[in-house]
Amino acid sequence: MNGWVGKLLGLVAGLLLFRTNPLLGAAIGLLAGYWIDRQWQSRRADPYQVLGLRSDASDAEVEQAYRRLMARHHPDKLVGADAQARAQAELKAREINAAHDRIRAQRKRKG
Repeated sequence: MNGWVGKLLGLVAGLLLFRTNPLLGAAIGLLAGYWIDRQWQSRRADPYQVLGLRSDASDAEVEQAYRRLMARHHPDKLVGADAQARAQAELKAREINAAHDRIRAQRKRKG
């Protein structure tokens, strides 16, 4: 969510739930939407922390950490492992990929 979706949903829900007093419903809905947006944004982990780096790491350090972690947690490395271990490795690999993509996107926007 980009910071406005939760507020919009809260506003609409508040207006629909409090039809007798739409201003009160809108206010409550906006507050609820603000809380939803804050919770959604706080769930996103720091991409540098996921890769085990500081925020001032160089591009080479980011790539090295990404490759090291993917070599360790790639699901294809777990040949013959049970389904639960493969599922956990797949989730970890997705988290690592997402963190790497977010760092690259941030650096691309900056420079």
